[in-house]
Amino acid sequence: MVPDYNRQTMGLTRTRRFVALGLAFAAAGAVGGVAACGLSDAPPTPAPWILLITLDTTRADAMSASTTPALEALAARGRRFSRAQATVPETLPSHASIMTGLYPGGHGVHENGRYVGDAHPVLSAELSAAGYRTAAVVSSFVLARRFGLARGFDVYDDEWEGGTTERPADATTERALTQLQAGSSTRPLFLWTHYFDAHAPYVPPTPFRDTFAEAPYLGEVAFVDSQMARLVDAFQLAASAAGREAAIVVTADHGEGLGEHGEAQHGHLIYQSTMHVPLVVTGPGVQAGTVDTPVSTRRIYQTVLDFAGVPTPDSLRAPTVATEVVMGEGMKPFLQYGWQPQISAMQGDTKAILAGPTEVFDLAADPGELADKQTAATLPRPLREALDAYPVPSLSPGTSSAPMDRDAREKLASLGYVSATTAPVVRRDAPRPADMVELLPLIEQASTLFVREQYRDVVPVLQRILAVDPNHLDATMRLATAYSAVGRGDDAVATFRRAQTMAPTSPDVPLYLALHYARGSEWARAVPLLEQVLADYPERLPALEALALLRERQDRVEDSLQLRRRVFALRSPTAAEAVAFGRLAMSRRQTEQAIWGFEEAVRLQGPAFEANLDLGVLYQVSGRLQDAAQLLDRVPASHRDYPMALFKRAQVSVLLKEPDSLLRIEAARRHADATTRALIASERLFK
Repeated sequence: MVPDYNRQTMGLTRTRRFVALGLAFAAAGAVGGVAACGLSDAPPTPAPWILLITLDTTRADAMSASTTPALEALAARGRRFSRAQATVPETLPSHASIMTGLYPGGHGVHENGRYVGDAHPVLSAELSAAGYRTAAVVSSFVLARRFGLARGFDVYDDEWEGGTTERPADATTERALTQLQAGSSTRPLFLWTHYFDAHAPYVPPTPFRDTFAEAPYLGEVAFVDSQMARLVDAFQLAASAAGREAAIVVTADHGEGLGEHGEAQHGHLIYQSTMHVPLVVTGPGVQAGTVDTPVSTRRIYQTVLDFAGVPTPDSLRAPTVATEVVMGEGMKPFLQYGWQPQISAMQGDTKAILAGPTEVFDLAADPGELADKQTAATLPRPLREALDAYPVPSLSPGTSSAPMDRDAREKLASLGYVSATTAPVVRRDAPRPADMVELLPLIEQASTLFVREQYRDVVPVLQRILAVDPNHLDATMRLATAYSAVGRGDDAVATFRRAQTMAPTSPDVPLYLALHYARGSEWARAVPLLEQVLADYPERLPALEALALLRERQDRVEDSLQLRRRVFALRSPTAAEAVAFGRLAMSRRQTEQAIWGFEEAVRLQGPAFEANLDLGVLYQVSGRLQDAAQLLDRVPASHRDYPMALFKRAQVSVLLKEPDSLLRIEAARRHADATTRALIASERLFK
């Protein structure tokens, strides 16, 4: 049977029916079991507390008595799934599968830096509707709430100390422990805790650094295990104190290459080094033992709902785990470099990887996937049909990219996640990612240098990439952009023209060529290019931002303001951008627009806001006299326009009929400069 990638395999109507029952059960403090429906004389079973732990970048073979004793102890009294498979070797899409029960082909998130949309139910929202208190503690910016997984959580802790982008396991555990005491004790708790430490670079703290001096990756895994032990023990005690049983699920989002198949880390290939992950389930109704049937981590969705009283045949609590074709994907090389899309299908000991040609492996005899069996032509029908049916994402910029500000791009880059600037094109001769592993370190190096704007340094790296893969569109575009940034204009235009022959219909080529022209004296040539890009893609942020600046140069300020508002509808302005917008609008007497800009700056800056005179004057013009008085009173005596602030404040005072208005007029006279002295002399309000 071909899997349906767009459903959780039960059907949403049935899930909704059970959640509705759950709401009724929650009112009585019990969410689980048929007995609670009144179909049995047995007393209702209180819903268990549920703890979901996700370990970032943790291989299945990293589990051992010496490395992960806490996880081994949990597996010994629960159920270990020895052949659990991640859906994708990247953090955000893998967690999206866990939280929706869908493969990436169903939920549509194929790489980091995208957004998990509202089209599909998420585990947290289902549990919240069923009466659970829901909390999440995540340890990396990759899972920040801006990427869509916070939906349904009462608490979503994605704050990192000191402006960092990740949190170590001990700090994460402390944050998670606070959730055990928070909130109502009458509602069962669902707590998701995410540990990021095993991600590169591998720098475990002492004593793990010394114990695993020869294998620092394992030292990171061991450190996380020690912190997980603290959380598991405390969770079980807290659940018991609340009169509940504890259900615990531990898994990883993906593994780590560690050099196997030429991949140092993860995200590019879908061999077992990055797809085979630990999975342990323990709690009420779980039969202890080891299950050797391949299962997907997406089935955690059904399993947790089952713990919460939403029965499903796809739950991993079932006495017999159903056999299925387990799918996986690796679309990052396809979406960013234009290489072959990768899809895997696994059943029993057979695993097939489709990436142009199809590789077939016998995992029992060849667990390292070193020898292709060369039996693609005789692949069992369920595997072949599953591979053929799996949806490949579009390369259209409108579907593969998402608006992200520079801060978000830099934060992802600091974690090693750097994405392409240009959507690639489908090419007939697209290489297999497995054949291009020699380029992966160069691509990572080039991407990091490019994000850091080290353009002179990135040029030779990009040239080396193009020597191996001359049709690599993103590398070509980045090279052209780097040439532009370092003043090699002729080389930039020639490289952009070469990119245009590779991708004649790509909107990115005219966009970045326009940005090149916009930097120099030929800026007028950029205008028609940007207009065409926006006609086809009205929400392309770089095009909107560039055209807004050029409209200002053309003295079309009203058009510039409208374009900036479109930009700020897609991303929030910085405080500096908001102030600049306000002053530009004010210069053209666009009072309401100017007020919007300055008020955005107030929202962002709070007490640090300094444009009090500008906003005060705007409030006065618009008749908001009390607001004007408050703003004008905040202008300090050290401000260069303090005389003007006193003059405007005196006007407002007279209009408000304040009792001290004469004193304010006198203060304005006493501190007047050449400009305000003439204004005061002719001001009729002061007569």
